[in-house]
Amino acid sequence: MTEKSRNSNFLHTPEGVSKMAMLTIAILITIKIVGTIVTGSIGMRADAIHSCIDLVGVIIGFFAIKVAVRPSDEEHRYGHGKAENMAGLLIAGLILFAAVSIIYEAVRRLIIGGNIELVGVGIWITIAAIVINLTISWWALRVSKNTESVALEATGRDLYADVLSSVAVLAGLLVVRITGIILLDPIVAIFVGLLIGRTAYLTFKKSLGELMDKALPPEEEEIIKSCMADHSDQVVDFHELRSRKSGNQRFIDLHIVVPRHTDIDKAHQLCDHLENHIYQHLARANLTIHIEPCSRECKKCNIECDIVGT
Repeated sequence: MTEKSRNSNFLHTPEGVSKMAMLTIAILITIKIVGTIVTGSIGMRADAIHSCIDLVGVIIGFFAIKVAVRPSDEEHRYGHGKAENMAGLLIAGLILFAAVSIIYEAVRRLIIGGNIELVGVGIWITIAAIVINLTISWWALRVSKNTESVALEATGRDLYADVLSSVAVLAGLLVVRITGIILLDPIVAIFVGLLIGRTAYLTFKKSLGELMDKALPPEEEEIIKSCMADHSDQVVDFHELRSRKSGNQRFIDLHIVVPRHTDIDKAHQLCDHLENHIYQHLARANLTIHIEPCSRECKKCNIECDIVGT
């Protein structure tokens, strides 16, 4: 494999994207701090604060991703996937802290007042930040969707919230430049804080849901049921379907009813076949199947069986 190919594959992994995000955010923080010092804009300061918290969140997500990919061991038989969900909660808390800090600073500026200088410089700095952040957030969300990394998705959402905040700051600076009304700058910052708070809520909701072993989405459970229906010539019925996620791993438990005369070897082969079939439709699925014999009073079985009616 060439060096170029290795680098390309690395940038398609959660770990690789996290490293790229850390470098990008560090550059953005430098740009925004310079812009804040030059202009004195509370909106740009709010944006810089958000980027600082972004960096902490990406670092947390990076270490969570490294822990989550560890194989199962004696103490963690189901793997370490929950590390990503816990990181998602921490990142949500950081995003919320950023939102509260920004709103506090904006309200304070509304009360004590302030000036904005070199608005044009601030506008161009903010445009550059938007382009850089939009690119990295789009890539992070794309890779998180392909790899189902909760921590990387939280990072991507955080970075996208930074894009929204920068857009709001840009709008505020443009309006201040056109109208000369400096009061609009902290008002825009408050709006930025509310946007970031919404992102915190969405990130918290997703991470907490999986920590509480929320069932797989209805469309994924329908895929499982469809796979079972494809084996109606061997499976009489199934029930007790339970599902959950840990990081990017899916865990599925269910009971299947098979003809009473089925021997152990055939039942084992059936379970292996079901596992492979479901895995083809749901990546990283781990199936646990409990086998039950059919009842002699079974009325809905479509399988030819010499036991029925005896």
